[in-house]
Amino acid sequence: MVPLPARRALLAAALGPAGRGRLPRHHAPAAAARPFSGAGGQEEAEGASRATAMLRHLLLKLRATGPVTVAEYMREALTNPGQGYYTRRGGIGESGDFVTSPEISQVFGELIGIWYISEWIAMGKPKAFQLVELGPGRGTLTDDILRVFKQLASLLSKCDVSIHLVEVSPKLSEIQALMLTGGKVQSNPEDKSAYMKGVSKTGIPISWYRDIQDVPPGYSFYLAHEFFDALPIHKFQKTEKGWREVLVDIDPDVPDQLRFVLSPSSTPATENFVQPEETRDHVEVCPEAGVIIQRLACRIEKDGGAALVADYGHDGTKTDTFRVLLQNSRDTATHEQLLHSYDMLMNPKKMGDRFNFFALLPHHRLADPDKKHKPESKSPLPPVAGFGELLLK
Repeated sequence: MVPLPARRALLAAALGPAGRGRLPRHHAPAAAARPFSGAGGQEEAEGASRATAMLRHLLLKLRATGPVTVAEYMREALTNPGQGYYTRRGGIGESGDFVTSPEISQVFGELIGIWYISEWIAMGKPKAFQLVELGPGRGTLTDDILRVFKQLASLLSKCDVSIHLVEVSPKLSEIQALMLTGGKVQSNPEDKSAYMKGVSKTGIPISWYRDIQDVPPGYSFYLAHEFFDALPIHKFQKTEKGWREVLVDIDPDVPDQLRFVLSPSSTPATENFVQPEETRDHVEVCPEAGVIIQRLACRIEKDGGAALVADYGHDGTKTDTFRVLLQNSRDTATHEQLLHSYDMLMNPKKMGDRFNFFALLPHHRLADPDKKHKPESKSPLPPVAGFGELLLK
């Protein structure tokens, strides 16, 4: 998929000092995943206790079952119901373990909100749409998008808008509810597909789900911001005996730490996920990401809408859009903050050349390229803002 800069930081935070030195070495955290020192005091002590409990759990599991895949290791460390990082902690933001793009500046989320409005207009202003965010963090991005929806309320006045958040973390869903609704939510509503419901501060209904399949069908705009980089992956290494899967095991020299080992023979994952024509020596594959993308594509093709995926990659796009904001800023502090945020988000040496966007749209959204220049054809649909078209032969 794309480089995964936040994974190692997350897993290190989940395991604490005892697991950090020998964790799977993906990519070092970049600007949007900078580690922070945390709130200190009692909160740090509680975090260390949870980390120790998580490591103990993993050590017991490995002693009972032997080495596990990197995917299983990640799944346990991040989403274990008892001690998983996401299920028990909400370490996003300046007082947490890392900070994401929306936490840097409101500009990021507001531009995404404008993109969705642009697509809604280009698609003929449907009477209703769902905004579905996968892994919404603290809810900051949705909050910024809702601010745009409020500012354009007259434009959306005849459209039935609803928010649907896919979140597995009880801790983060509480934080999201507090930010988006002021904490006024209903747990275990009559609608069994959602585990929590509420109404945003601007009057838009919000529902929470544990899986994208639970989100009701309908015309939807999907958002996955730094979501896929936290999904479990399988790692493979080419050896003289062929491809072997990288596993996680207990280090025999340091019994309270973990290490990488290679499978003694091929595994089912090796047989199914490594392509025969693969030329690299090391490969990482995220099957779950492929499943989710396929579900998004099927939903969009059937019900209409679009999906926007924002994550780290090798190529970046640049824009000067927010300089309107600079002209409207009245005080020096706000002006400097906007410049700092812009530099962080757009500077090629920071996030500018690392952060990419990928859009999924239904086939009928794009004009048939063979008919664009024929006089008898209808006017082509408006272009997708900020994107070129990928034509599959």
